[in-house]
Amino acid sequence: MDKVSVRELRNNGGRVLQRVADGETLTVTMDGRPIAELRPVAGRGLTAAALLQRWRRLPIVDAARLRADLARVMDSAL
Repeated sequence: MDKVSVRELRNNGGRVLQRVADGETLTVTMDGRPIAELRPVAGRGLTAAALLQRWRRLPIVDAARLRADLARVMDSAL
């Protein structure tokens, strides 16, 4: 987790908040000590219709190819 000072937050507030909006969690420090945490607000859940639309766009998984790929990269000694 990256840190930003109170001074940086004051002087570059827009940039700092854009980093948070982009998904970063930041620790705000004062005199080198952590005093606060900035993190994105949890997003609202998707509707069932939106989830179904995403699900329909997922690629079809070929189980035989997946097993072959896993067998190729896995260490059978484990």
